[in-house]
Amino acid sequence: MLPIAHRVRTATDFSHTVRSGTRSGCRNLVLYAVGTGAGRPSRFGFIVSKSVGNAVTRNLVKRRLREAAASALVKRPVGVDVVVRALPSAASAGWPELSSDFERCLASSVKRFSKDGGRKGDGR
Repeated sequence: MLPIAHRVRTATDFSHTVRSGTRSGCRNLVLYAVGTGAGRPSRFGFIVSKSVGNAVTRNLVKRRLREAAASALVKRPVGVDVVVRALPSAASAGWPELSSDFERCLASSVKRFSKDGGRKGDGR
């Protein structure tokens, strides 16, 4: 479980990250990331709709994505807000595949907004 300080919780924060962040897609998920500055903790939010599957399947996907986020938090404890949208194919993906997709998309998004000098999405 991610601590409260590391969760995107409000609709405003979700929409800001999705609209202002860099987008990176893989087979099983779409990841949006926005730089928040070095003084703020990294936060993660998840969107897993009914198109992914029934409640049991959606919760399994969310638990796997939360675990991937917790491991990413060790590498990037500050400076990024991330929203992950699971695609329907995530329901049939195993843990290694979902984890590698998450890491690949996160690295791609962070690289993109770092290239911009951290300006994109900083103006809250």
